Amino acid sequence: MPAVSPKAIRAALLPEEAGDFDREYRQAMNEAVESLELTGVLALLRRWQRVAWSSRDERAHRRMLQRAEQLSAGEPIATEPWPVTRARLGL
Repeated sequence: MPAVSPKAIRAALLPEEAGDFDREYRQAMNEAVESLELTGVLALLRRWQRVAWSSRDERAHRRMLQRAEQLSAGEPIATEPWPVTRARLGL
């Protein structure tokens, strides 16, 4: 996984996701300044660290984002139960 530093996470993101990270990070930091509490910042970094990790395979990550958009829009997409996926992947 990419390091948990904001700089390392941002560097690993797709360009179109970097703006969302920047905006959320600034908001979390502003809230931390006011509350003197870093819990929100740390949670944000852990969440974006997973996004950065997923972005390592850019094609697969973009496919996942496209499917998420389709699901959010209510479009039908082919799915399969987890046991079928596990068997197909040999897990």
